Formats: sequence, structure tokens, C-alpha cells
Amino acid sequence: MRNARPKFVCRDVHLRVERSDSPFTRGYNAGQVIRVPVAHGEGNYEADDETLRRLEGEGRVLYRYCAADGAVDEGANFNGAAHSIAGVVSERGNVLGMMPHPENHVEDIMGCTDGRGLFAGLMAHLERAA
Repeated sequence: MRNARPKFVCRDVHLRVERSDSPFTRGYNAGQVIRVPVAHGEGNYEADDETLRRLEGEGRVLYRYCAADGAVDEGANFNGAAHSIAGVVSERGNVLGMMPHPENHVEDIMGCTDGRGLFAGLMAHLERAA
């Protein structure tokens, strides 16, 4: 869906990590706030009420847009995503759907390395599976 405010947005945003027990979040602590870039005009996550209840009840929301202090509120939900959802995981837990771009914050030269945790968690998961 188009952003709630219909314009292209390219800037850093904050995400709160909701769980730290998935391959996509093992590199973080639950409740940790990370800073990652977004660059999109579409990305407003939408789902019907039943789907949202199911995703929440099954713990499949892994990341939410938030303020720098971790507060989830409308001011931090820049694109109007339902429940401030920035990242969800599939039923089997093996696919992450995410709109922000943590891959752009993994090198010191970019001024922030908060995206590294996502890839560190994936690497740890793959090493255990091997």
C-alpha cells in the first residue's frame, strides 16, 4: 500500500525488535531499538483485523516502527502501517517480510551498523543447521 502520507520517504527510522528467538532476530535483544534506513513510497503494511490478530497472537511480528526510546506511536509510524508493523515472519518462521533496509546499515562507513544483528542471527542459525 502507498504510504499514509503519499510521498517517497528516504531516511533512517527506528525499529523495536519484538522477539529475539527467531533466526531473523537472534542478533538482537527483545525490546532493543535499532536504526535502519527506509527508501520507499509504498510500504504501508495492511491486513484485515482477523489476520492482524492471528499475526499478533502467533508472535509473527518481529519488528515495529517506533520512536528512538522504543515507544510505538503514530508519530513514529511514518508510513501508516497497521499495528506499526515493519517486519513479519512466515508461519514456518523461515521467511521474513520487511520494508526497511537493514542491509544498508552494516558497514561502519555508513555511520551505523544496527543492521548487522539481522545477518548475525541468520549466520548463527545457519551454522547450527549445518
